[in-house]
Amino acid sequence: MNKQHAETSKFLSYVLRHEPQAIGLTLDREGWANIAALIAGAKQAGRALNEALIHAVVESSDKKRFAISEDGLRIRAVQGHSTHSVAITYAEKIPPEFLYHGTATRFLESIMREGLKPGERQHVHLSEDIQTATAVGQRYGKPVILKIETLRMHQQGFKFFQAENGVWLTSGVPTEYLSV
Repeated sequence: MNKQHAETSKFLSYVLRHEPQAIGLTLDREGWANIAALIAGAKQAGRALNEALIHAVVESSDKKRFAISEDGLRIRAVQGHSTHSVAITYAEKIPPEFLYHGTATRFLESIMREGLKPGERQHVHLSEDIQTATAVGQRYGKPVILKIETLRMHQQGFKFFQAENGVWLTSGVPTEYLSV
């Protein structure tokens, strides 16, 4: 991903996940925003966006953070929202036996005491593989990987969902299901 794509991806994450009002953008309950309104709001905020750049960022993203609607008129972040105006309806799924969560060693003591919590986001994000979890953990410092007994959690009534990009979502993970 080139520098322009990386900067645009960060901007899109900011406005589509956290602060749409920063550029006067409105998201619907499923997180969709009108692309023309996104471009106009970005322009007023001093950022040049166009449809070609937006499509290039969406298509080149290795993490598949964004989706464009079938009619091509709307865009959304597929997960990671902290804005409470968005409540994407994900289909409930049965998780695999184990999923993983990458974090930094500096957060480990708190997590092992309190469990995994979504913080500012709506869900805790889990990965199917250790490599992805490691990459996530490295963004926050020296990585540590937590193994979560997700099938056992599900069997005990916890709900799991999977975003369009493959990220698994749940409301939180109590400590008894966690191991390092």
